[in-house]
Amino acid sequence: MPHFRKALPQLGDGMFLTDAGLETDLIFNRNVPIREFAAHTLLPDSAGRAALEDYFSAFLDLARDTNAGFILDTVTWKAHRHWASDLQASIEELKAANEGAVAFAASLRDRADNDRPIVLNAPIGPRGDAYRPDRRIPADEAESYFGEQLGWLAATGIDMVTGMTFNQAGEATGLVRAANALGLPVVISFTVETDGALPDGQPLAEAIAEVEAGTDRGAAYFMINCAHPDHFAGALEDTDWTRRIRGIRANASRRSHAELDEAPDLDAGDPDEFARLHAMLHARLPWINIWGACCGSDLRHVSQIAEAVR
Repeated sequence: MPHFRKALPQLGDGMFLTDAGLETDLIFNRNVPIREFAAHTLLPDSAGRAALEDYFSAFLDLARDTNAGFILDTVTWKAHRHWASDLQASIEELKAANEGAVAFAASLRDRADNDRPIVLNAPIGPRGDAYRPDRRIPADEAESYFGEQLGWLAATGIDMVTGMTFNQAGEATGLVRAANALGLPVVISFTVETDGALPDGQPLAEAIAEVEAGTDRGAAYFMINCAHPDHFAGALEDTDWTRRIRGIRANASRRSHAELDEAPDLDAGDPDEFARLHAMLHARLPWINIWGACCGSDLRHVSQIAEAVR
């Protein structure tokens, strides 16, 4: 059963943590291959499942040790119809993957020794490349498309869903509408380029305003992920739209999305500097209370961030 679907605890006071760059950490740091960058494919394999358990358990321990709540992600980012062909998976197999991913995360929560809330969150990725949108996706089309995966998730014990690394406002609007129709709390986490705008060129402020207008403020809140703080910090001031942003999951690297796509190595950046940049963001934007990281980052980065903003 969902624990927090009716009232998300991170909307109140107190720090919440997330994990970091799961796929890049497992692939580059732990030598765990992930087929098609789809982490749910690890669950049926005992070694892959153990790697996921080890990864998430360390972050749950960090949240306990820092007296923080935790947003525990399921490995559902690419478990939707768009990727069925690449994954050579049937729709029934994708549905089962979503159900299995929630059950796996719930088992981790049940075994965790944490006094603060642990919220089960299902990340949902965009259709196509998160860094380079293949085409513009209208809100109505996105609402119909994401209704399938959201329907699978709504029948599980998930607390909320997050459109993770979304890159266009229309697609995000459709996801929010579909989640609202099913009674699922939904978050939109946009990614931006080095200029602070979405990959399609729309400024972040305009993208959030478009989603707000198209959904009657239907998102629980917004986040930014998969970009370095230097890429978006300058666009964030104390305004009405930035107060709708409650979470940051930044990349450790200053590389552009194009450079990251072409890089043969992992750029983990400087965890100490990375944490200082987050502390500066928190000083300017104290309402942000959800902190994690994204590509190139690992437990070191989130540990440093937690200490810096606490």
